[in-house]
Amino acid sequence: MELIEGCDFFVRIVDFPRGVQPHGMVMPNDDGTFSVFLDARVSRERQKQSCDHELEHIKNDDFYNEKPIEEIERI
Repeated sequence: MELIEGCDFFVRIVDFPRGVQPHGMVMPNDDGTFSVFLDARVSRERQKQSCDHELEHIKNDDFYNEKPIEEIERI
């Protein structure tokens, strides 16, 4: 996990429903911060991979562009 300058985020490890993928998600909060949710049911290594992926969405400003989610995920 790396720091993103000018951005605050909180990581929460929670039980995702069984069989649900992806194993992570990120949501913008009303105060300009972000909440990253990671699946407690997967390995630490998988949590790290998911966290890195979600942080890329924050760094790329994916919440503030008009691209379809399918295109964002391909990138």
